[in-house]
Amino acid sequence: MPNSRFSRILLAGALVSATALAQAPQARALTGVTRGDALGTQGADSTTRREAAPLVLENQHSQATPPATEKPVPEKPDPAAQAEAETAVKAEIIHDLSKLPEPVRKLRQAIVEAAASGDVERMRPIMDPGARKTDAPGENEDPIETLKSFSGDQDGLEILAIMLDLMQTGVARIEAGTPDEVYVWPYFVGKPLSDLTPPEKVELLRIVTAGDLAAMDEAGGYNFYRVGISPDGKWKFIVSGD
Repeated sequence: MPNSRFSRILLAGALVSATALAQAPQARALTGVTRGDALGTQGADSTTRREAAPLVLENQHSQATPPATEKPVPEKPDPAAQAEAETAVKAEIIHDLSKLPEPVRKLRQAIVEAAASGDVERMRPIMDPGARKTDAPGENEDPIETLKSFSGDQDGLEILAIMLDLMQTGVARIEAGTPDEVYVWPYFVGKPLSDLTPPEKVELLRIVTAGDLAAMDEAGGYNFYRVGISPDGKWKFIVSGD
């Protein structure tokens, strides 16, 4: 009887062990699958979230209204600077006076010689008194008296000195190829003062003072005395101002 009871206990223990051994791999397998599925699901969710985030940002960016930008208000052009620029475009600056038309060269040389003589009357025969009278604005009909009125002395020596300085510079050829073509001394007439090099400014300061130059900068261009000669060698004008 005892042996029988012990045999049953041993048999029951053996059955329990066998059952446990049989179920253990399955449990381990199920446990592995379950954790794997859980990890896989979390990984997939994480990946999905990481991939979806940029899409959301992209959509937000595409739907966002771009900030309004103010259009710059164009500056109004300075009339003086604009006029100076237009003159410069139309002017050809010539420093090699040998390239001038012969009639222009001859009249220039005559003016230089008359001015250097110190006798203002020597200007009379080269100032055209006819229909194409030399434009020398003044109250006097006599061109020589007009020249004297430009001068700070009674004999007209100052204006002769000024003309001599003017004619020693380069020349601006303005309105080339048109009926209004004219060669104008000094060449500063046809070049923006802001473009002058230091040597050119020194050349200009032989004609005007530093104060005059500062005033010209404000006015937008050279506005002192200038002499104009037509291509056919006629003295067209001697004027000052704008």
